[in-house]
Amino acid sequence: MRKFNIRKVLDGLTAGSSAQPPPPAPPGPREPEVAETLQAEHFQLCKTVRHGFPYRPSALAFDPVQKILAVGTQIGALRLFGRPGVECHCQHDSGAAVIQLQFLVNEGALVSALADDTLHLWNLRQKRPAILHSLKFCRERVTFCHLPFQSKWLYVGTERGNIHIVNVESFSLSGYVVMWNKAIELSSKSHPGPVVHISDNPMDEGKLLIGFESGTVVLWDLKSKKADYRYTYDEAIHSVAWHHEGKQFICSHSDGTLTTWNVRSPARPVQTITPHGKQLKDGKKPEPCKPILKVEFKTTRAGEPFIILSGGLSYDTVGRRPCLTVMHGKSTAVLEMDYSVVDFLTLCETPYPNDFQEPYAVVVLLEKDLVLIDLAQNGYPIFENPYPLSIHESPVTCCEYFADCPVDLIPALYSVGARQKRQGYSKKEWPISGGNWGLGAQSYPEIIITGHADGSVKFWDASAITLQVLYKLKTSKVFEKPRGKDDRPSTDVVDEDPYAVQMVSWCPESRVLCVAGVSAHVLVCRFSRQEALAEVIPMLEVRLYCEMNDEGSPEGEQAPPLPTPGGSSSPQPFPLQSHPSTSSSSSGGLRDNAPCLKVKTSPLKQPPGFQTELVVQLVWVGGEPPQQITSLAVNSSYGLVVFGNCDGIAVVDYLQKAVLLSLGTADLYGSSDPHRREPRSPRKSRQPSAAGLCDISEGTVTPEDRCKSPTSAKMSRKLSLPTDLKPDLDVKDNSFSPSRSSSVASIDREAREAISALHFAETFPRKADSCLGPCLWVGTTLGSVLVLALGLPPGEEQRLLQPVVAVPSGTMLRLKGAVLRMAFLDSTGCLLPPAHLPWREHSIPEEKEEKEKAKKRRPVSVSPSSSQELGESQYAVICSEKQAKVIALPAQSCAYQQNMVETSFVLRGDVVALSASVCLACFCANGHIMTFSLPSLRPLLDVYYLPLTNMRIARTFCFTNNGQALYLVSPTEIQRLTYSQETCENLQSEKRPLERRRGASCSTSPAPEASRGSKEPPPASWASWPGPGWRWTREARSWGSWRREQPRCCPAQIPSPSTRTR
Repeated sequence: MRKFNIRKVLDGLTAGSSAQPPPPAPPGPREPEVAETLQAEHFQLCKTVRHGFPYRPSALAFDPVQKILAVGTQIGALRLFGRPGVECHCQHDSGAAVIQLQFLVNEGALVSALADDTLHLWNLRQKRPAILHSLKFCRERVTFCHLPFQSKWLYVGTERGNIHIVNVESFSLSGYVVMWNKAIELSSKSHPGPVVHISDNPMDEGKLLIGFESGTVVLWDLKSKKADYRYTYDEAIHSVAWHHEGKQFICSHSDGTLTTWNVRSPARPVQTITPHGKQLKDGKKPEPCKPILKVEFKTTRAGEPFIILSGGLSYDTVGRRPCLTVMHGKSTAVLEMDYSVVDFLTLCETPYPNDFQEPYAVVVLLEKDLVLIDLAQNGYPIFENPYPLSIHESPVTCCEYFADCPVDLIPALYSVGARQKRQGYSKKEWPISGGNWGLGAQSYPEIIITGHADGSVKFWDASAITLQVLYKLKTSKVFEKPRGKDDRPSTDVVDEDPYAVQMVSWCPESRVLCVAGVSAHVLVCRFSRQEALAEVIPMLEVRLYCEMNDEGSPEGEQAPPLPTPGGSSSPQPFPLQSHPSTSSSSSGGLRDNAPCLKVKTSPLKQPPGFQTELVVQLVWVGGEPPQQITSLAVNSSYGLVVFGNCDGIAVVDYLQKAVLLSLGTADLYGSSDPHRREPRSPRKSRQPSAAGLCDISEGTVTPEDRCKSPTSAKMSRKLSLPTDLKPDLDVKDNSFSPSRSSSVASIDREAREAISALHFAETFPRKADSCLGPCLWVGTTLGSVLVLALGLPPGEEQRLLQPVVAVPSGTMLRLKGAVLRMAFLDSTGCLLPPAHLPWREHSIPEEKEEKEKAKKRRPVSVSPSSSQELGESQYAVICSEKQAKVIALPAQSCAYQQNMVETSFVLRGDVVALSASVCLACFCANGHIMTFSLPSLRPLLDVYYLPLTNMRIARTFCFTNNGQALYLVSPTEIQRLTYSQETCENLQSEKRPLERRRGASCSTSPAPEASRGSKEPPPASWASWPGPGWRWTREARSWGSWRREQPRCCPAQIPSPSTRTR
């Protein structure tokens, strides 16, 4: 008897009764239907330039002939500064702290001494500065180095009190050693301590002055190998300085005193003074002061000498800021500094130590700033610093990078930013004027935007590998400042920096700016050249509250059946409040319907620049503060701004000052919600939905390495990753691993679905649509992509009268991991940017033709194609933490798919234009940078760049067009890089050494002269700016013209001293 198989029978019945074809196979590799021009050889990764103040500086040096300044840091970095626009960054491989720097004057070389007792000789005359020789001390610790002017002998003092002599030419020890026991008195049995100073007599190079920490100073004769004189003082020595005649020297001590000695009178000092000590009666010794860390003694031909010192303040000056003291004749000037003094140098007219020095400036290296003081003018004004060293003026909280901006944008920002400059600077030119520019062809406009903890937003001109601040917007001026404890912002989460900027959305073409802050507030600003007086800043309040917990999500990528648009499953918006807030309390005394900040009610004078038109704030709900904003987008053509957090999404019409939509995240799905959600406990603690960006710390991170607002110990909410992740630092492989799946739980283990990506587009709202329409695409941290259809009134006049309609279209797509970025391509593969309006001055009536142009709301494509006018097809590019998909529209079928990472996740993804094509660029938590072709998602580049050891990198890393990217490499520095092969080749051709004027080849392209402080050319002339190296000059009876500035490459001439005796 034959066996009966019930499974085969059922399979046959199913096949016979079903008329539908079998489900399609998952998308696999296929030939691209769009011609793609980008290949792997078009990509190369390299660092371009580093901007900002050197992080944790430790050493300073200056070449008086080449006019080059060098700064060393505690992490082994070396920064070279020349004329404005000339900078160079180098790094010691060991990462040990730089304790001292010595230039080989006019030789294009530099000696660095590190804390690991290693000396390095740098060659600065080649394209990229490099180390020529290194010398390691194994048995002794290096404490001080001295290289006399035009000498080949380098004197190295050690912790044991010995001095070794190194031949700079061969960079080897000469064998000559000055032993400590021979230098001090033979009868003395105590060790004099480490060597803290070495210098040669200005009039006799054979006489070496050695200072020991204990207070002993020895004048050593190199020829006879014995000590000529010994000078003893009771207090420890910190520094020594010679008079140019070589007959006197001055010492600074730990008790705040200065002692002046005659070379031939070692018994006692000629003079002992305490510059900041209180003179007591009866001739008693002044009260001791803080140590004088350094002193310099500089002479002038026509007047009294200068004695310049740091430290030495009285101990009773509690809370007084660090100072630099300038003593000139009978006058003493105490110059207060904002930060601690690390080191200082006096700039003199001659490099010869045996001539009158004629000092003209002092370079002061502070802990977080670099200051130049003009000694030739009364009051000692400072020079205006041309370097971009004020990035960290307030801690940076976010960064955005825009390449290939409109050509008139940088001049417009500069014109309004020039009015913000401080007054009272020295009228002289910046004295550090060495180096040379490389005149390259890369000159497209680039702008960097930085958001800061104090609520300020800075715009930087990043064109031609330089960085100059253009304009600064202070968003905190819109809000009332708390005057006392009772008047603090009504939130328990932002005590220190309630105005800190969390993210920025900007439309360069229309100059509309949106700023989201940590207090759950959004500012909408427009650019204007005219000053404005706002009687009242309009303010809207939005109530977002999520009543559900997200307990699970399906792993499948296919969407469930979609609801019928407009059916009963359509979500209902929450009640809205769009009027000035009056804080209310529930029966339990809980705060409700109150914003975190108070907008000013008095008239606000807004200077030219970005002027606030609307403030939108999330309010408290049931005694719980609003959750921070996780995504933000603005569209000038639609007049809409949208933002979302872990509670939901809000769409605001900033033209009509109205809230269009306020929905919880679960309500966006309607009845097709793929997640299992349970009601939240009514009094459950609502913790932030994401971990702090700086909570992950490596062993060497200091408190200064963390931005104030996101990392304050008093805060329970911090700036968060847009992907709603709580990453954990894996020390073994230097990568982050999410604590759950791609959608990770928050701090309190609530799996909250946040809005992670927003994008406006002219596309197909639904699967069956055949015509394009304005849409809003919404991505969430659980991998869902939802589409809202927007209904805009026709015409500009009707737009201000009739309401805008925003409804869910029912379209939903699914990806693995949180959605990071969305973009759209036309049928030929060209990028479709969101629609925008051209900028115009609203206070000036426009022409009829301009009105007609403004009415057109058609998206501007990089390469417009006729197919878009017919509405044939599009590609939607969606990038998540785990994968990327290209969706064919309007069919909504997955055309291409790429699983980018398996064990890690993507932190930042951007669709960028490169070489007349587009690609997807990604930065992963495992340190890899990857690029993929579009639309086929073919891998083009996968390079390991850097491990993600600090969340600061994840917060600030961003890609932009033309193969450019940047991130905040330290709390004070921005690192720019390129992944374009063409850009790398251009940079190599631009970096060239100087000619016979042998100096540091830190050659870069210059910024436009207007951004360096010269007179601004008329706006019409900027369109004809030829590029780097051209400056705007005005002559008598003429408006002006562009003229090329010739780089200075002539050999340097060292002035001979007028009197030089031996």
